[in-house]
Amino acid sequence: MKMNLMKIFRSGLLTALLIPGFLVYGADRVKGTLPASHNIVPAALQEQGFVALFNGKDLSGWKGLVGDPVKRSKMDAKTLAAAQKKADEEMRESWKVVDGELRFMGHGNNITTVKKYGDFEMLVDWKIIDDGKKEGDAGIYLRGTPQVQIWDNARVNVGAQVGSGGLYNNKVHESKPLKVADKKLGEWNTFRILMKGDRVTVHLNGELVTDNVILENFWDRNLPIFAREQIELQAHGSPIHYRNIYIREIPAVKPFQLSAKEKKEGFKVLFDGTNMFNWQGNTRDYITEDGVLAVRPKSGKSTGNLYTKEEYSDFIFRFEFQLTPGANNGLGIRAPLGGDAAYQGMELQILDNDAPVYKDLKIYQYHGSIYGTVPAKRGYLKPTGEWNYQEVIVQGPKIKVILNGTVILDADITDARKNGAADGQKHPGLMRERGYIGFLGHGSPLQFRNIRIKDLSK
Repeated sequence: MKMNLMKIFRSGLLTALLIPGFLVYGADRVKGTLPASHNIVPAALQEQGFVALFNGKDLSGWKGLVGDPVKRSKMDAKTLAAAQKKADEEMRESWKVVDGELRFMGHGNNITTVKKYGDFEMLVDWKIIDDGKKEGDAGIYLRGTPQVQIWDNARVNVGAQVGSGGLYNNKVHESKPLKVADKKLGEWNTFRILMKGDRVTVHLNGELVTDNVILENFWDRNLPIFAREQIELQAHGSPIHYRNIYIREIPAVKPFQLSAKEKKEGFKVLFDGTNMFNWQGNTRDYITEDGVLAVRPKSGKSTGNLYTKEEYSDFIFRFEFQLTPGANNGLGIRAPLGGDAAYQGMELQILDNDAPVYKDLKIYQYHGSIYGTVPAKRGYLKPTGEWNYQEVIVQGPKIKVILNGTVILDADITDARKNGAADGQKHPGLMRERGYIGFLGHGSPLQFRNIRIKDLSK
């Protein structure tokens, strides 16, 4: 059995058998007893890089909470040090180490790691204590931000029947868990929390409850989630116990940065590889993955487009893309958020031209073309799997596409506006002067990166 468990760990299939205690410690923990290795990182997890956040003996590595990340950033060193000293004193009254468990006594503030974290994977056992008040409530703050929710499911008056593990404070992206996976009140539960970029995945007792969801910045919703911050165990007025808190740091992606020339020219980064804060729409199939904006349709078909949060009229848009065989996508320009962007706005094709399935397309349906309206030159795409660089310049009725250094489209849509599109279809979007920029999915996996824009209307 040990060999099988080792294989599971090494393959990354940690959730396959993540019954609280079983995968890590075996049957003793399932029965609720405390094995000798309590709070000591098992060898299989050590091999993956996990270390203990809590040693089971004292509060080493932890400190009291001072304000929030925004407030702390505005404090000078002297003020912060004084506030931290006071917070540490309060922490020692509110949080106790008893029988190898980190216990919140029901009063006081959050406890937080001394160290700040960026991308990580975390394992933690937690148990809500039934104190008779029926107000069990807690959570885990990621990068100083609330929170992965923990609560007593019986509290239907506040919506707790949905279960623990959701991103409670999200307003735009999903906040509720996919299912209820909590143990009975007073029993131990296990979270596996994965945070990469601005995305969070949570397994509760081996069940997927939050699936790669963007965590919003509760403290300032005009900003993306912080790149690095502390992890906090929330104090919410009800007693809760923690144990076996392990963490594995994941190497951070280096954010894309503008060149000195682009900065001087007024370009703005729309996607730097770490978050999707500047985008709206289909964040289910369009995800941040290892520094790229990856299109990963879960159903094999499009479930919506991804758009910029801001509208643009005239602009220079630069990006890189990597096609897979048969890939089909599009760059929507001056598009509304509703309707078919290829008609209600304009679509510049993103297509694997050489795929056999596309051999009979019309000339205005190939890569770089204004869909249904003006054809682009062919023969300048790199082989599938290689990165292409494209620049799109839109000024009034003039649209230019430069692919890998070659102008493949230099169009003026004035005639199409007056006399109609080449495909004979109605394209009201040709008349639009302003709208959103979007990636228009057709169910194909592909990737984008290093996306930036210069607004020519300012």
